[in-house]
Amino acid sequence: METVSKGVRFFIDLAKVQAITNRRFDNGLGGLGFNEFIILYHLDRAEAGSMRRIDLAEAIGLTASGVTRILLPMEKVGYVKRQANKDDARSSLVLIAPGGKRRLEESLERAEFLADDLFSFYDTKEIHALSDAFAKFSKIVK
Repeated sequence: METVSKGVRFFIDLAKVQAITNRRFDNGLGGLGFNEFIILYHLDRAEAGSMRRIDLAEAIGLTASGVTRILLPMEKVGYVKRQANKDDARSSLVLIAPGGKRRLEESLERAEFLADDLFSFYDTKEIHALSDAFAKFSKIVK
């Protein structure tokens, strides 16, 4: 069997790490999925608590249609709501609803615990180095 490059091996390992962490967060956030958590997190930190769907998709690395599929059930349970965009009638804004704000606050403590557990074998310097590397990578590759 041929060996693969370090770059290919990195992405294979990254996919596994992503699957493991997504599963851990999906199971540990008390019924809120990890993608839903990330959406609520970004909306909460956005100016006026709202974003265009395309900007939200860009922020989390999904397609606009992928974000739409996640947002529909979130809207039904009252985590987010839609609002007309006064600057662009062709697109709507997504806002964090009061129910989403509460749900995010409840889940944030659990997320902190899960992250601490996942990084328990790393020192702070290593965690910052990983975070910086991924931040740099996400700015370069779009």
